Amino acid sequence: MADKKNILITGGAGFIGSHVVRLFLNKYPNYNIINLDKLTYAGNLMNLKDVENASNYTFEKGDIVDTNYILSLFEKYDFDGVIHLAAETHVDRSITDPLGFVKTNVLGTFNLLNAARIHWKNTEGKLFYHVSTDEVYGALKLNEDTLFTEETPYDPRSPYSAAKASSDHFVRAYWHTYDLPVVLSNCSNNYGSYQFPEKLIPLFINNIKNNKPLPVYGDGLYTRDWLWVVDHARAIDVVYHNGKQGETYNIGGHNEWKNIDLIYLLCDIMDEKLGREVGSARKLITFVKDRPGHDRRYAIDASKIEKDLDWKPSTTFEVGLARTVDWYLENLEWLDNVTSGAYQEYYEKQYTV
Repeated sequence: MADKKNILITGGAGFIGSHVVRLFLNKYPNYNIINLDKLTYAGNLMNLKDVENASNYTFEKGDIVDTNYILSLFEKYDFDGVIHLAAETHVDRSITDPLGFVKTNVLGTFNLLNAARIHWKNTEGKLFYHVSTDEVYGALKLNEDTLFTEETPYDPRSPYSAAKASSDHFVRAYWHTYDLPVVLSNCSNNYGSYQFPEKLIPLFINNIKNNKPLPVYGDGLYTRDWLWVVDHARAIDVVYHNGKQGETYNIGGHNEWKNIDLIYLLCDIMDEKLGREVGSARKLITFVKDRPGHDRRYAIDASKIEKDLDWKPSTTFEVGLARTVDWYLENLEWLDNVTSGAYQEYYEKQYTV
């Protein structure tokens, strides 16, 4: 067996992070996976119940904003690689608390970069992989064929995307200034199992199940490219192992949907799965006041990662969405624990004496 490697995955108790942790644990038994998560409201260790006892898994509760703590972690584990997913991600929350997003997304990323720079005296075999978002590119016009490429100029429109854009720039600056081995990816909207139900798809699944209103911003024509989280985890695996240092890879699902069309589809799937009269869920739709700075359209050109690294999404949105609905309806205990807040007690029960 190859030599053991210590890989730090930040934000590993979150939605995307938990999928990455699970994939790496199962696929690479020679990797010791250290999952660092602050366990904010979006961090849920119940996402990893099926792998928490794996011999190559360690959980560390901590804050990437804590400089000394991050330095001590690098000293303790002598990381061979970092996959950095920890971030505040919800745009609405960034509007009400922009400083919190600056602290976590900018200062937290800086602390990790600086710790790697200090600790990695010899960078051979090392890699800092920064996972980012397509929102840093700004907005595209509706009804046009334009797409975000890796060369698209940055034009962030929300405090969230501005903070992520800043962190991206710091990662590239450390590549150019300190020769720190880095790679970046910018992804489109993720969906799938274990997503915190403040995001559109799990929120609406839960609301439809409980016959609650489905709030739709503005005219509902906001358009997004949707990426199944399992495919995103596969892409992160490919970029980490085969990506070229210093490069950026856009990861998208080739699934561009207007919000209202997505919601109609989700409503119809839910009616079928719940055995309700067709059209029942659509009656729950209510249009609400638009949020400030709402970008009209995002869409990813993923041709670079497909051509250079032989990755492509494995499923259509219709199939992925149906699988997602099935997962939430089959895991109502998980959903109830999250919506009630009971999931936040899991760390105390499992990891403290």
